[in-house]
Amino acid sequence: MRKHGHIKGLALSTLVSALCLAGTAGATVTEEDLLNDQDTTGDVVTNGMGLQGQRYSPLDAINPDTVKKMHPVWAFSFGGEKQRGQESQPMVKDGVMYVTASYSRVFAIDVKTGDELWQYDARLPDGIMPCCDVINRGVALYDDLVIFGTLDAKLVALNKDTGKTVWKKTVADYKAGYSITAAPTVIKGKVITGISGGEFGVVGKVVAYDAKTGKIAWMRPTVEGHMGYVYEDGKEIENGISGGEAGKTWPGDLWKTGGAAPWLTQTYDPDTDLLFVGTGNPAPWNSHMRPGDNLFSSSRLALDPDDGKIVWHFQTTPHDGWDYDGVNELISFDYEENGKTVKAAGTADRNGYFYVLNRENGEFIRGFPFVDKITWSTGLDENGRPIYNEASRPGDPSAGEDGNKGNTVVAAPAFLGGKNWMPMSYSKDTGLFYVPSNEWQMDIWNEPIAYKQGAAYLGAGFTIHPTNEDYIGVLRAMDPITGKEVWRYTNYAPLWGGTMNTAGNLVFFGTPEGYLKALDAKTGELKYEFNTGSGIVGTPITWEMDGEQYVAVASGWGGAVPLWGGEVAKRVKHLNQGGSIWAFKVPKD
Repeated sequence: MRKHGHIKGLALSTLVSALCLAGTAGATVTEEDLLNDQDTTGDVVTNGMGLQGQRYSPLDAINPDTVKKMHPVWAFSFGGEKQRGQESQPMVKDGVMYVTASYSRVFAIDVKTGDELWQYDARLPDGIMPCCDVINRGVALYDDLVIFGTLDAKLVALNKDTGKTVWKKTVADYKAGYSITAAPTVIKGKVITGISGGEFGVVGKVVAYDAKTGKIAWMRPTVEGHMGYVYEDGKEIENGISGGEAGKTWPGDLWKTGGAAPWLTQTYDPDTDLLFVGTGNPAPWNSHMRPGDNLFSSSRLALDPDDGKIVWHFQTTPHDGWDYDGVNELISFDYEENGKTVKAAGTADRNGYFYVLNRENGEFIRGFPFVDKITWSTGLDENGRPIYNEASRPGDPSAGEDGNKGNTVVAAPAFLGGKNWMPMSYSKDTGLFYVPSNEWQMDIWNEPIAYKQGAAYLGAGFTIHPTNEDYIGVLRAMDPITGKEVWRYTNYAPLWGGTMNTAGNLVFFGTPEGYLKALDAKTGELKYEFNTGSGIVGTPITWEMDGEQYVAVASGWGGAVPLWGGEVAKRVKHLNQGGSIWAFKVPKD
């Protein structure tokens, strides 16, 4: 047990809690629970606080007037020497919190006491190759299972009451550069995961398994030309080439090591029965080696969750030369226009543009910048395709005098993006998206590169610089209809954790400086802050228990910024790593 103010060990309260849990073993997570997560307040059973990913709660007990009374009720330490980036979104079901930690660990915690119920540590082999810290972003819950991915590219299902392994599947070969860092998604009894590894020349893919048994159901590659499959009775059945011919938008054989890793959690829209998947950068970064659009890299894909077929795609950065992954979440929302309901979806891309798409067919509705500085493009055309500023594309090394380095350019945003992995949220009350973003730029150049399995496959060098002296992070309230920024809240260090908003007119988020903050959702005014002792790069949740509203967030500085951040990393080098989960509430009057 790890809790502030307690002796490490199995205390009596833990035993009592475990016995109580054993008596509720039948209280499993159902399809109905998953589909209704955004409307139920007593639990959080999906990554996104609803399959559509809006991260909105109808709870309003904590609001601008009462939030000043909010205080921590317990803090749980992940313990050990593995204090690295903690990017997990917790889940809560039947009085138990399920949360992942760095190095592919899972904890079950009694939400009333903060006591540990069980812990699972993946036995990671030597030689894992995560590009961007040893993080994990959370679990999926289904039936009596807690399911998560590991840094050696396995999917593991644990019993929710004991933490014992029920099934384990190898999704990909970690020796080739594959890993899993995202929380899986469960749709119609299938647990669905993507993979990480775009910096190693992997072939991106999305894989679905029977959630109860672990039997593979379908596999969909995300690089044009690779074959997809469905599986029946363990047998592979061809499911069509991945939306195009081999090499059609890729030169030569580069499609065989094309990247496009779908490394973030998917969202799902029950209205259209579509699974929305974002894909990462094409490999290598050196775009002069691969003329063409390089489908389906840096894109949003809509998949049929029954068999993985691509229903539609929208590419945000064709022929990406800046590492502008298109993985960021696509959030469903509706709005009225000319007396009709538009079934839309919004996404804020690494490339600095916010896109509104028709989620039924992927058609471009509108797009607009959500950061202050974009140099690689001068705008978007009527179809949402970027209008390139070729002077901002890193130069071709083969055109240089020595053939070893192309011309260096200054590009904005930096490759870590106008928005990176950290999820935004949407409020049906204000009609606004709350976007954690960053203002930075980079010096970037291309270099010659050849593919070697398990080795970095970039073909580029870079240095990241802050755009402003007094801030990098900007939490923005964006209107998806007008494209206007309604308000902003700036932060000295980069923002690297997600946002959550509530019917209580609050937006919650954390900062690398350690603060959990709450802002007025309409005005952006700071209403609350509390320092957790280490940087927050996780995403808050809220739920109701015994008539009181709770908020929880993981704390532990890390992730990609201190590893890849160049001059930015120097700005945050004094921040301490950590590993804990904090729970807060407002007491009853």
